[in-house]
Amino acid sequence: MENPAKPPSSQTCVTGIPGLDDILAGGLPANRIYLIQGDPGVGKTTLGMQFLLEGIRRGERALYITLSETREELQQVADSHGWDLAGLDVFELASLQEELEGKVESTFFNPSEVELSRTTTALLDRVEKTDPARIVFDSLSEMRMLAETPLRYRRQMLQLKQFFAGRKATVCFLDDRSSGSKDLQIESIAHGVISLGRTSPEYGVARRQAIIQKVRGIRFSEGYHDLILRKGGMEIFPRLVAAEHRAAFERSSFTSGVEGMDALLGGGLDRGTSTMFMGPPGTGKSTLAMRFAYEAAQRGEKSLFFLFDESVEILVDRAGQVGMDLAPHVRSGHIQIQQIDPAEIAPGELAHRIRHAVLKQGTRMVVIDSINGYMNAMPQEHYLNLQLHELLSFLNQQGVVTVLMLAQHGVVGVLESAVDLTYLADTVVLLRYFESSGTVRQAVSVIKKRSGDHERSIREIWVGRNGISVGPPLTEVHGILGGHPAFTLPKSPSPTGVEA
Repeated sequence: MENPAKPPSSQTCVTGIPGLDDILAGGLPANRIYLIQGDPGVGKTTLGMQFLLEGIRRGERALYITLSETREELQQVADSHGWDLAGLDVFELASLQEELEGKVESTFFNPSEVELSRTTTALLDRVEKTDPARIVFDSLSEMRMLAETPLRYRRQMLQLKQFFAGRKATVCFLDDRSSGSKDLQIESIAHGVISLGRTSPEYGVARRQAIIQKVRGIRFSEGYHDLILRKGGMEIFPRLVAAEHRAAFERSSFTSGVEGMDALLGGGLDRGTSTMFMGPPGTGKSTLAMRFAYEAAQRGEKSLFFLFDESVEILVDRAGQVGMDLAPHVRSGHIQIQQIDPAEIAPGELAHRIRHAVLKQGTRMVVIDSINGYMNAMPQEHYLNLQLHELLSFLNQQGVVTVLMLAQHGVVGVLESAVDLTYLADTVVLLRYFESSGTVRQAVSVIKKRSGDHERSIREIWVGRNGISVGPPLTEVHGILGGHPAFTLPKSPSPTGVEA
């Protein structure tokens, strides 16, 4: 069972980003100061605006103080996401400068100190007039430049903290780190720190991540969490932790409806296990996986396919050619097929889709076709094997049948794999080509099955218009797995009736 997050309370400030609230066990502790930091373009403004708009939706007053962007620029951001800023109070630097014009400059104090003091006073006056429950301050770079020295800057930030401490307001300071160094001054003052980062792979879209560096008083999900910016706002995908998701399920067989294949597997695939179909291209790995999904749909169970290597149309067409009409099951939602663009997706988003399908939609089978495509889609991602291991552990604990495709290099003879992930799978099904009487034939065998017994034999498999058929054990052939099949001739009786 999924561990329930702490329900939002009057002391919790929901951010308006479900993934971030999940990471924070419900939201940010209310009436505190937080630092949102990251390089330009990572999504700080988007996060801040979503935070304020969520407050307005809940009937709270919200104030956006912008020293770096104009109202028109903020409106453009809002328009790009389809947001209405009608209820948002925006205080920009231009109006602040108008308030300060005409005032006599002091010659006794440092001009920058005078300007900083007046700027801060004007900002605090605006806060007192509007009395908001949520405030976003964008950004600290301007305050840092006005202060000029770290001592003056820290003193000013302490003054702001003391001012907000007496008010019932949750404040988010945005910082683009334009100073070029990590600012520990404000990090030590803030109640919580959220850092946003971005990396640019050699090919494909930029990868953005969020990490909660600290939030006092709550237990949050640590580590890096993938995020994306799309129309409608920021979406954060919490890092999947398998230990937090456990469910009781009946351990039973997940059959294919192909008698020979189920016999080879000792009754079928076991629920709560992962299976890897290995073999060279064209041996029927995808078709065999689709057969399990088709049989599950006939029983009313849901399956989800992630395609990295071919299109949805080709897969559905191939299934139809071997006697599996997927259209009715696709329309009913019992078979879902998602084509993945390798250059557009992050591991966290894929895990989120799977988690949602399993926990919210009741999916009982997940197919990744193929692991080669999955690994190639994210060549610069570190610890991808660990992420895949966590994903498989989660699916196993939910009683889901997981099928992974692994295409091997070559056609006959000694075959190699680009990656060795067989240790992650509970069951390994091997498909091979072999030659007989001038024709190319296919064989299937089960190399291992952790969850139970299985046949040790090698059987021939046919894929044709009548569907998938698996024949009896190939007792008269040896050397198939080694790539050099040979037929064993039956022994002839001797003339004396005694075997030679």
